[in-house]
Amino acid sequence: MRFLIVSDSHGLTEELTTIFERHEAEIDDAFHCGDSQLALVDEHLLPYRTVRGNCDFGGDLPLERIETTDAGTILIVHGHHHDVKFDLNRLRYRAEEVGANVVLFGHSHVAGALIEDGVVYINPGSIRMPRGRTDKTYALLDLEAGEATVRFYRSEDGSHVEDLDISGKL
Repeated sequence: MRFLIVSDSHGLTEELTTIFERHEAEIDDAFHCGDSQLALVDEHLLPYRTVRGNCDFGGDLPLERIETTDAGTILIVHGHHHDVKFDLNRLRYRAEEVGANVVLFGHSHVAGALIEDGVVYINPGSIRMPRGRTDKTYALLDLEAGEATVRFYRSEDGSHVEDLDISGKL
């Protein structure tokens, strides 16, 4: 299974559509990890399963999503309630509570991924205001036969950011 993951778009609309259309034919689902600053019914956000971030106002977006797929359980949060700018401990505990083997989050605007104790943690970075590097990024996750592969791409042109990629057993 292949999933598209974006976060922290902070009001961008056309970019969300461009990224989705770029990968639509090759993905099984798309997730937005919060801070879209758009309404749930916004046409640019509709293709994504979305959670609420600290910059999203109104109650129409959930704080957390738990999605069950053929490849396992996916936990999607923004991360501001899990202190992800400091460490991933609270996120690890929540993943364990819900039995997730995939955790998607944002908030820090820092792109990165790791596989630990059978769980893949992915922060796709920000497609508007990245931190830690200049690349505005999103990610694709491939899950197959207990293996996870995470690849990162630049939002502007879809070019591959290979130094962020990881793969391994779950």
